[in-house]
Amino acid sequence: MPVRTAAQRNVGRYEVMAGKEPALIDEENIIGEDADNRAQVRVWLRLLACTSLIGAELRRQFREEFDFTMPRFDVLAQLDREPVGLVLGELPKRLMVTAGNLTPIVDRLVEDGLITRSPSPLDRRVQIVCMTAEGRRAFRRMAKKHSLWLASLLAEFPKARLDGLVKELDDLKNAVKRATEEARA
Repeated sequence: MPVRTAAQRNVGRYEVMAGKEPALIDEENIIGEDADNRAQVRVWLRLLACTSLIGAELRRQFREEFDFTMPRFDVLAQLDREPVGLVLGELPKRLMVTAGNLTPIVDRLVEDGLITRSPSPLDRRVQIVCMTAEGRRAFRRMAKKHSLWLASLLAEFPKARLDGLVKELDDLKNAVKRATEEARA
C-alpha cells in the first residue's frame, strides 16, 4: 500500500466538511465482508457531513452576530437548565469534553459576567457555576437566534420528514448505545 502524505490523508476530512463522501471510502476500497457494511459507512458519513455543515454555519452565525463561540453557548445552555447552578465537574461530562478544555471557556464566561464560579458551602474544594441574570438574558437572545438559524437551514426539509428522521435517529442512537454496552461487557 503506498504511503500517503498528511495532505492526502486530510482530503477526505475536508470533503466531509463540504458535504461529500471522502474518496478514501469507495467501492474499490470496500472488499469481501466489508462490502456488506457500505450502508453503515454511508450513514456514518452522511451524519458526519450534516453535523459538519450545520456546525460550521452555526459557528459562523454566532461569531458574526454575537462575537461568541459555540462552546461558550453550550456551557450557557447547560446552566440554563440548572437554575441553582451546577458542580463544575459535571459540565465536562455533560458536554463530552475534558476539564482542561472547559477551564478557559468557563474563565472567559466569568470574566464577561455571564456566569459565576464559587466554592460549595458543603465542600470548598468543589466549585459551583451559576448563570448570572445578564448571562440568562444573553443566552435567551442567542437561543432564539440559534433556533431561527436551524429552522432556516432545515427549511427545505418538510416537518413530517423531520419528525420521521428524529424517530429514526432515536432508534439508531439506541441501537448504537446497546452495541457499545455489549462491546464493553
